Order: sequence, then C-alpha cells, then structure tokens
Amino acid sequence: MPSPTTRFRGGPEVYVHPGVLCAVLLAGILIFLLPRKYVVVPLLAAALLIPMDQAVLIGPLHWTMLRIIVLIGWMRVLSESFFAQRLFPATRLNAIDKAVMLWAGTSALNIVLLWRSWPALINQLGAVYNFFGIYFLLRLLIPDGEHAVRAIHTLTGIAVVVAAIMVMELAIQQRIYAALSSPERSQALWGRLGTLRAVAGFGNPVCAGVFGATLMPLSLGLWWKKHRSMAVVGVVAASVIVIASFSSTPVLAYVAGVLGLCLWPARRHLRLLRWTLLIFLLALHFLMKAPVWALIQRVSIIGGSSGYHRFMLVDNFFQHFGDWWLLGARDAGDWGYFAYDIANQYVGIGESAGLVPFLLFIAAIVYGFKYLGRARQGGAGSERRFMWTVGCALLAHVVAFFGLSYFDQLVVVWYALLAIISAVAVAPVNAEAKASAKRFALLASNPAQAEL
Repeated sequence: MPSPTTRFRGGPEVYVHPGVLCAVLLAGILIFLLPRKYVVVPLLAAALLIPMDQAVLIGPLHWTMLRIIVLIGWMRVLSESFFAQRLFPATRLNAIDKAVMLWAGTSALNIVLLWRSWPALINQLGAVYNFFGIYFLLRLLIPDGEHAVRAIHTLTGIAVVVAAIMVMELAIQQRIYAALSSPERSQALWGRLGTLRAVAGFGNPVCAGVFGATLMPLSLGLWWKKHRSMAVVGVVAASVIVIASFSSTPVLAYVAGVLGLCLWPARRHLRLLRWTLLIFLLALHFLMKAPVWALIQRVSIIGGSSGYHRFMLVDNFFQHFGDWWLLGARDAGDWGYFAYDIANQYVGIGESAGLVPFLLFIAAIVYGFKYLGRARQGGAGSERRFMWTVGCALLAHVVAFFGLSYFDQLVVVWYALLAIISAVAVAPVNAEAKASAKRFALLASNPAQAEL
C-alpha cells in the first residue's frame, strides 16, 4: 500500500524553460490587453500548447504554467468586474455546473478524509484550484453561442498546430518538445509494435489522440455555422492527430463521434435506440460466461493495445465495490493486474473518492446530453445540426473515458466542452424563459394590452 507521501508526491518536477516563461508572459499580456471576447484565444492556446512538465515551487505548492495562466485569466476577469462595479457577469448556475461543483468538492473532501495526511490536503487544494479556476473561468469567458463558436475556432487552430508538430515528430523520429523539457526527461518517442507514436506537448500519445478524436465533431459543427473552410481544416487536423497517436482509445472515441454523426437520420428514435442497446447488453451479460464488460478486452483496434488491463480495471472495480464505495480505497493498486495504472476515468473517480463523486460525474454527463437534446428540439435547422455535433463530441469523451483517466492539458478540453454546452444549449433557453417571464409580467399588469 502506498504511503500518503508517495501517493501525493506533488506532480511535475521544478523546472521551467526560458522559452516557456516567455510564452507565458506573452499569453498573460494578451489576456490583459485583448478585448474580453478574445481573451479565450490566448488562454486556450497557452493552456494546451505549453507542456505540463513545467512548474515552479512556491512554498509547498507546485505552480504549473497552466495554473499561472489560469491565475492571470482570473486577474483579468476580477479587475474588469471591479471597474464595472459588479463582481461577475449575469451567469446563472445550471445543473451541469452544480453537478461538477459537487463532484469536485466531494472528491477533494473524501480523498482528504480517506488519507488524513498533509500531502493529501495539499494535493487536493491544487486539484480544487485547477477545477474551479479552469472550469468557471471558461464558463465566464464562453457565456453564449458567439463566444462558443470562437472557442471552437480556437481549439481547431490549436489542433492544426498539434497535428503539424506530431507529423514533424514522426518525420524526425524525436519529440519536438524535448528541447523544452528538463535534461533528465527522455527525448525519444513512444513506440508500439515497431511504429512510433507522436505526442506533441501532451502527457502521452493517448492524451494527444483523444484531443483530436473529441475535437473532430466540434470542428465539423462549424460547417453549420457558415465556417466551412475551418470545419474541413479541423476535421483533417483532428484525423491526423488520431492517426499519429497510434492508440486504440482515440480511435474508438473517433469512431464513436462518427457513429453519432451518422445517427442524425435516426434522431427521432434515440429513446428506442438507447433502450435497445441497454436490453442487448443485459442479455449479453446473462448469456456470456464472462461479465459483459469483458467485451472491453476484445476491442483492440491497434495491435498491442492493453484491452485486458482495461477489462481488469472494470472487473476489479465491481468486485471490490465494498472497499471503495464510501470514501475510495487506499489499496486499489494491489487489486490485480496493473491495477495501479488507472486508465479509466470512471474507475479512477470511484476508486479514489467513492460512489458519490462517481455518480455526480455521471450526472454532469447526463445533464449535458439532456440540455443538448432540449435545445436541438427547439432550434432552427442549421442550429439543430450544430447541437448534434456538440452532442457527438460529448459522446466521444464518454467513450474515451473508458480507456483513459484524464490528466495534463486534456482536462481543459473537457471543461471547455462543458462550458460550450452551457453556452449553446442552456443560455439561450434561460434567455427565452426570462423574456417570457417579462412578457407575462407585462401582460399581467396591463390586462387591456393582453386582450389586444
């Protein structure tokens, strides 16, 4: 069983390249000088393109460059709100916000209660800062559909840069970001079955590939926002990223996104499709000799994939339910084959923090689909197609969670998608409800006008 000090040893080493410091300084200047509607551009670019292995140590806290960029972003928002004599713009909390807030809060509390150690407390203070800092900063900077489209434009442009870097890495057979890393870090690319796997500035090839796979539907959505050239460029860049990563999880997430897009003609029968899939899986569970989640080990798109490892993670997750449901489990790494490598977002949340955070995380996903479904039904033709592509991006993340526990810059992509969903699917509904309430109040105060 790992000790608290080993379990929460602080993340990145203390190392910052001068070029990275210049990039952070430039991003900070742009965040402060650009008009409010463009702040999300340097923020996302710096958050996703600057590697996470760069950090400074201030007291007991590791300040990665991402945390510093987020701090600068909040300084811009708070200073602007101060001079405008109001704290924040009129942004109402929705069910997604509440679910992810409770998820992050209960996760941190349960982990601290489970380990009852100073390193665990410091670690979770950092985790809470990351979540509330990144998520709510993006919620404030992406308040409506126009800002959401701009954020997708930015993510698509970033994907073009990442794709170019990954292609160059495969061409020269070396990490482009190696020059920015500390001398102790390996400069070689990952490999599998004799094939190199590019990574760009992400933590590993799977993270890089998932970024491309989940971005593909979002980029395609720009087609129905009359940005067709950017949509094509984004789909191509996302596809290149997935191929260059040479990993099964990104391919499966990409396929899930494509399958979701292909289901557009059957959009009126989604309830029937969901129940059919559920009944089919239940039937397989009772007819198969192994549990239905054993199918995970059968799915191997790329040779050499660790499907058996991911199956064992889920299998141990169910078998040891009594060990982790309350606050999580300290000894989950001893449960079986590579159990310490939690390559599954759902399993990672449950094992580390318990059942309540696990259910809250699922609730955030369910509310995302629910809001998108309602907004799609009430939208115009092109707007409905756009909402569908956002839902397909959410579906791609849901599938990717089965093969990867998100870390590094990838969490920014996930929070950005939730902010985009709130902007395009929740904000318009709230605005319409507020307008209807005003009309009702006006008519109630003037019955004669109501008769007219």
